[in-house]
Amino acid sequence: MTTLLVTHPCFIDHDTGFGHPERPDRMRAIDKVLGHESYAALSRMEAPLRDDVETQIVLAHPRQHFEQMRRAGEQAIGESRLVRIDGDTVMSPGSWEAALRAVGAGLQAVDEVMAGRATNAFAQVRPPGHHAESDRAMGFCFFSSAAIAALYARAKHGCERIAVVDFDVHHGNGTQDVFWSDKDCFYGSTHQMPLFPGTGELSETGVGNIFNAPLREGDGGDHFREAFSERILKPLHNFGPDFIVISAGFDAHRRDPLGGLQLVEADFMWATEKLARIAEGHAHRRMVSMLEGGYDLDGLAKSVGVHVRTLMDVGS
Repeated sequence: MTTLLVTHPCFIDHDTGFGHPERPDRMRAIDKVLGHESYAALSRMEAPLRDDVETQIVLAHPRQHFEQMRRAGEQAIGESRLVRIDGDTVMSPGSWEAALRAVGAGLQAVDEVMAGRATNAFAQVRPPGHHAESDRAMGFCFFSSAAIAALYARAKHGCERIAVVDFDVHHGNGTQDVFWSDKDCFYGSTHQMPLFPGTGELSETGVGNIFNAPLREGDGGDHFREAFSERILKPLHNFGPDFIVISAGFDAHRRDPLGGLQLVEADFMWATEKLARIAEGHAHRRMVSMLEGGYDLDGLAKSVGVHVRTLMDVGS
């Protein structure tokens, strides 16, 4: 078995407007790295437009939210313009397909891993998802893709204890909101505080299933690894997940313009290895990683490169 890469050319067509940090060049930068011959062993698949995507999205979002996003997408297509959801979140004529394929990438990755056709998978997608609350798009995100993938692993494949672990510099308020009252859903997050979206305090614990590890501006790898080990990995081991989804944001990199943490590529490699060990011990190595943030193109590309290389190494 090997590591699966799921992506699609349409992710470049999600146009967020001039000067927006969540821009199509993010995909191009990653494509350049993962197109190198050293990644030739990756299994590759296009993110599908699945017939069941609406059914799976409503595992995490009310149908009213799905319809609201669909109407915004259709408006952008019909009027050939950008439709603003909020100050940060924009629909363009190419956004609706990208949003559906981003969710579809996570669903397909879960299917491939659960069927044993891949050990693990990386979904190179945009728009990101972890800020999308159950009934609210925000923070560049329309649908909570990582949470949907995890809930799908339970609904479709019978995984009883599902986990999302998030190392984006911003707290995944959307994933936390979706999982808040479900004791069989684990959410763990390291993130900078104070910072957008303002959630992620230690005191936010849901029904004992939410584990936040806030970091301060300027914190580097030592603080990150300590917080990740104590506040995320230990309770995750105790939870005993059947399936792990990573919300893989790389904007905690020291070069990133939207955060103030000082992580480097080696820190993301370390976190990936640690999560793989827990997946091996509890989940038959079953793990899917989904791209979230990362807005410095060089830092993003290098970090994704080591993240995917680590997935390949642990999956071989």
